[in-house]
Amino acid sequence: MSVTEKLTARLPMNRGTAKPVVAVVKLHGVITPTPSPLSRGTINVNTVEQALVKAFDHERLSAVALAINSPGGAPTQSALVSERIRELADKKKVPVLAFCEDVAASGGYWLACAADEIYAHSSSLVGSIGVVTAGFGLNGLLERVGVERRVYTAGAHKVRLDPFRPEKDEDVEWLKGLQSQLHDQFVSWVRERRRDRLDDGDDLFNGEIWTGAKAKELGIVDGIGNLRAVLTSRFPAAELVVAEPKRPLLARLGVGGAAQSLLTAIEHRAIWSRYGL
Repeated sequence: MSVTEKLTARLPMNRGTAKPVVAVVKLHGVITPTPSPLSRGTINVNTVEQALVKAFDHERLSAVALAINSPGGAPTQSALVSERIRELADKKKVPVLAFCEDVAASGGYWLACAADEIYAHSSSLVGSIGVVTAGFGLNGLLERVGVERRVYTAGAHKVRLDPFRPEKDEDVEWLKGLQSQLHDQFVSWVRERRRDRLDDGDDLFNGEIWTGAKAKELGIVDGIGNLRAVLTSRFPAAELVVAEPKRPLLARLGVGGAAQSLLTAIEHRAIWSRYGL
């Protein structure tokens, strides 16, 4: 044996002892295309892209877990993030497991359906397969303070549901039609992903929300359990590696506009409060 071979033999070598990896992606917060530069709890296709790519890029990847805690939000962003998850999963050919924490409702459940399997705690709030639009009617306020609103448009339907003008029946009907189209897309996605695991009946799609225990009975989720317990059981030799979306720059620095931060917080609190959180 040569001197080089003798020295090489004494060096510590990795002889296949490296653990497999299960990457955990945290999807926490309201789903919105325009997060505040101060906001920590927002989800959209841009804010989660880096975390998703990092999660699916591990060489020894056995699975990807989605830790979801979201009351929903923008339907398009829900769809874009879900489609990106499926794109990466199909390319890497690894299973995706979703874990519903406090709430995975509306767009939050849309995200969960991107997984091959969905788990929830028995007390989690899951579902809300529907569409909601909320706003305010402020036309009386303008009259009270003596302000006249002036809007000039080209196109009969350019301004609909202006909060500073009286509500029109035709505009409400238009909005309901739009909501119905979005609801149909949501239902189609759930049916496509859940297939024969779902309980029969259209009552699943009326916007109702259930506890994790009831959701299991309805086929909305596959099992009851928390992330660490399920992954430890399914992948006992794997190392859990967390990939979390980065906080916005101003949030990391702890600075920013107080007024904008307050308005964002109020808006997001209103969404969370629908589920008593």
